Amino acid sequence: QVQPVESGGGLVQAGGSLRLSCAASGRTFSSYALGWFRQAPGKDREFVAAISRSGSTYYADSVKGRSTISRDNAKNMVYLQMSSLKPEDTAVYYCAQSPAYGLPKVFDYWGQGTQVTVSS
Repeated sequence: QVQPVESGGGLVQAGGSLRLSCAASGRTFSSYALGWFRQAPGKDREFVAAISRSGSTYYADSVKGRSTISRDNAKNMVYLQMSSLKPEDTAVYYCAQSPAYGLPKVFDYWGQGTQVTVSS
């Protein structure tokens, strides 16, 4: 069963940095695109970043230049390094997997989420 598991969330001051990790599963990890999404209280879940099967990266405008997504196929891990954090980055962050090529339109497998809180 494919089940991503996120970690690394927490409380950080504005301007600080945080690295989220996701232990992704699947017999052939390299055959999945990985994505990070977030959902703030009272808001819809939104795309944050993704990395394709070939390593191409995609970012939402709101985090571009402040975040880096990377993957380690040997460890079945995907990471989201975030810096210059803002209070509006506060949300539950979710990791997701998709077997699609490129930037998937739909992610099939989702983790339970990890809370990121940025204090002002």
